[in-house]
Amino acid sequence: LRATLLYVRLVNRLAAGTMSAIRKKIVKDDGAALSEFEKEVAQALFDLEATNNELKAELKDLYINGAQEIDVSGGRTAVVIHVPFRKLKAFNKIQQRLVRELEKKFSGKDVVLVATRRINPVPSSGFARARPRSRTLTAVHAALLEDLVYPTEIVGKRQRYRLDGSRLLKVYLDPKDRNTTEYKLDTFAGVYKKLTGKEVVFEFPVQESA
Repeated sequence: LRATLLYVRLVNRLAAGTMSAIRKKIVKDDGAALSEFEKEVAQALFDLEATNNELKAELKDLYINGAQEIDVSGGRTAVVIHVPFRKLKAFNKIQQRLVRELEKKFSGKDVVLVATRRINPVPSSGFARARPRSRTLTAVHAALLEDLVYPTEIVGKRQRYRLDGSRLLKVYLDPKDRNTTEYKLDTFAGVYKKLTGKEVVFEFPVQESA
């Protein structure tokens, strides 16, 4: 009986240690409780750090701020992972490999990484300190576009005005990445609409024949 109790305590201690390690892979700025899905994503990151030799060293000091599932057109589901802005470049270095591995774990779902950025409100007085440009709504939404399509580059944008007065932003991507990116265009648009409330269409510019 005593041996059984010691074994149970050891298992519980190991489980608690594992949960603590997993919890370190996600740090929410507001200290809010984690959703079940966020726990799944944190577990996936923990597992990759423990078992994937290509990603182990890079993932050691990386963590995320949150994660959510978003339904996009065509019956697809996107996994949106929010990463700290200060860690974005580090994530970018391994992003293609990391996304590939996470999409294996979340089979049939498109994974995208976006940085956590703050939007400062418009000053109520002309005497108020000016906002950093990077904290304006326009700048944050523009940066989100770049996050969504990384590592593909945005080569052009065009604002279209509909007859009802609504606006549609067209974003043109580097044609050299068509084969690896085209299947995700609806995912990019769906995630952007969910996060900003704005309509956007991602396209590749038409290349004129010689």
